[in-house]
Amino acid sequence: MNTYIGIDLGTSSVKLLLVTADGAILRSATKEYPIYYPHSGWSEQNPKDWLKATTEGLDELLDGYSRYEVKGVSFGGQMHGLVLLDEYDNVIRPAILWNDGRTQKQTDYLNAVIGKEKLSQYTANIAFAGFTAPKILWVKDNEPENFAKIAKIMLPKDYLAYKLTGIHSTDYSDASGTLLLDVQNKCWSDKMCDICSVKREWLPKLYESYERIGQVRDEYRLPNAIVTAGAGDNAAAAIGTGTVKNGDCNISIGTSGTVFIAQDGFSVDNNNALHSFAHATGKYHLMGCILSAGSCNKWWIEEILQTKDFATEQEDLDELLGENDVIFLPYLMGERSPHNDVNARGCFIGMRPDTTRRHMTLAVMEGVAFALRDCIEVAKGNGLKIKSTKICGGGAKSAIWKKIISNVFAMPVSVLSVEEGPSYGATILAMVGAKEYTNINEAVNALVTTKSVVQPNNDLIEKYEKRYRKFQKLYPALKDFFCND
Repeated sequence: MNTYIGIDLGTSSVKLLLVTADGAILRSATKEYPIYYPHSGWSEQNPKDWLKATTEGLDELLDGYSRYEVKGVSFGGQMHGLVLLDEYDNVIRPAILWNDGRTQKQTDYLNAVIGKEKLSQYTANIAFAGFTAPKILWVKDNEPENFAKIAKIMLPKDYLAYKLTGIHSTDYSDASGTLLLDVQNKCWSDKMCDICSVKREWLPKLYESYERIGQVRDEYRLPNAIVTAGAGDNAAAAIGTGTVKNGDCNISIGTSGTVFIAQDGFSVDNNNALHSFAHATGKYHLMGCILSAGSCNKWWIEEILQTKDFATEQEDLDELLGENDVIFLPYLMGERSPHNDVNARGCFIGMRPDTTRRHMTLAVMEGVAFALRDCIEVAKGNGLKIKSTKICGGGAKSAIWKKIISNVFAMPVSVLSVEEGPSYGATILAMVGAKEYTNINEAVNALVTTKSVVQPNNDLIEKYEKRYRKFQKLYPALKDFFCND
């Protein structure tokens, strides 16, 4: 029996799946690791923690199963993180993560001095604080001794791929988020390398997500397993949810939240409010990313309400749908799409003496949905017609959140039979790389099915439309208040 392993390197944990060639999940394993916040707005991890967790996860995953039957391994991974290796392939400093906000000065330099028009011309995107290129400039400006040691620049999942294979590689979808890739032409941008003082030999070889990069090294005891390049977490999730055809949409509610729209051809939105990236299919996609989604709910439930009973806190919220006067701005880590503002902050607005914890719990979930709709509105403003969406991520397990999304977006929300997202998508990439399936479309048609569809309610659509229009007015009104003096 051929089996495949998908590894999703997330922000708080790594999740591994063992899957048969017909898509049956045999086992999953999850291992957590710490996030470090050395200063306000900073976010770092130790790549060695990722490797330790992954190695332990592999042993747990395969306990009782044949290691000889594993034919392929692939990855989904948190994007944009900066992993620096020296000439001996040792990690130089902790990885700077996607939600780190320290690079405002470098981001402003790229957007204002180099210019958004040139950045878009070189890479199809403008600079966001979470992207990799501003992080490289930050290290150059603030840690010149570390910058001088750089021999390789890697992304988080690619560090794991390197440790498993000995190959320095990345894929086009993940490389799209570095601001160093010419996305349209699928090559590293010489212009951006010059701007960021990056030597070409520092950058890994580029692959399609489903292409084989090598074989698993002997020490990991997977003698018959090939390794494919894998994909950024959202592109991997799109494979896992079957979001592969032109116009297909997927919503992901994980630590962050994304709107992912598959496209056959390359395009750039008029204001670069959405990211124009390569897809794991070999084609392209547009993506909007909000920095805080499930993390808002986790913060509210665990840190403020001081409980871990998420299900109880979400009970009986249905009766409040469309009637909640409290609005929450979910900008706990600043915001990326569409505002591109590291200074934005979370807010509750509209509270009265009769406001309860239920109102505020619902407001958090609604605020995330409204922020995701901001991204949908940008896409629609550029002529894209989105009539339905799929959903994945931890938030997809919440019945009330799916109902909110359906009515805020005014469209059906499809729930997949397998809700694993990036890790399941990674197994599909491994299968294609190992020739279990001829191509992505064949694999997706065979393996990805819909379990149920959440339909919107016309009355709730109308009520949420009014609430959303109020939400839209809040960020512009508060923007100057958020700015640092």
